[in-house]
Amino acid sequence: MKIGLDVLGGDYAPKSTITGAIEAQKKLQDNQRIVLIGNQQDCIDRLKQEGADVDKFDFIHAPDVISMHEHPTKAISQKPNSSIAKGFELLKNKEIDSFASAGNTGAMLVGAMFSVKTIPGVLRPAIATHVPKLGGGTGLLLDVGANSDCKPEMLNQFAILGSLYSKYIYGVQDPKVGLLNIGEEEEKGNNLTISTYPLLRENKKINFYGNAESRDLFSDLVDVYVCDGYTGNIVLKLAESFYVVTIKKGFKDEFFDRFNYERFGGTPILGVNAPVIIGHGISTPEAIKNMVLHSKDMIETGIIDKIKSAFN
Repeated sequence: MKIGLDVLGGDYAPKSTITGAIEAQKKLQDNQRIVLIGNQQDCIDRLKQEGADVDKFDFIHAPDVISMHEHPTKAISQKPNSSIAKGFELLKNKEIDSFASAGNTGAMLVGAMFSVKTIPGVLRPAIATHVPKLGGGTGLLLDVGANSDCKPEMLNQFAILGSLYSKYIYGVQDPKVGLLNIGEEEEKGNNLTISTYPLLRENKKINFYGNAESRDLFSDLVDVYVCDGYTGNIVLKLAESFYVVTIKKGFKDEFFDRFNYERFGGTPILGVNAPVIIGHGISTPEAIKNMVLHSKDMIETGIIDKIKSAFN
């Protein structure tokens, strides 16, 4: 197993990514290797400075960086030696089994779609995020930003993607799917949700609950919440602010601690032909570590093959 990690992605890279990679490596078996993609000599120097065993890592030299403010499509094509472009080249050629980066989100999405490409049958990939439940479990919300404007058929597919992820990554045997809406009644919502509802109801590949309101998001009502990327991103950013507010107010609570992005490390792009994970731009070493371990879980569970089978 080879887990690709963009060393140059993120506001605190490469220090944060190298430190996180060292911590993640301690949790891996001998046949599970982290491939550090960045300035090779700098990576080696930093590993030695932190007392890590250089021989436990693989290296790919990619000295260029795609900054957070660069145009994703142009940057991918104009910077072939960037850590993100090189990572997707390796993933496409099956030289690594997964790729994770806390760098430019747009470049990660573009790179995934144009290198490993979308799984046949999937209209559009979706970015999924973790939702802590009051009861202790973990829900899933998608899409949270890949597709601002969606068609009903896309949301119907997001439900399948989310159900498979919930089942094989979270271990939920028969995930309940809810359509995020402004009311529980079938006729509530806008044109998108009203048109999506019957598609979800007739979808035999999911366990459709019905409409779910945002106030139910952290309950055990359903396991997978489906919405367009515009709505999902607003919900995601609001949820992230909960943790920040509790810290600023000095309020300590286990539930709100689970909103800390560091716990999960990153969010997957579901619907592409390989495991791809996007990390937060402000990723700390703890977040990088968990992003690498999350990549490992996606590889081990064979989630991509299971998605392919569902859309075959």
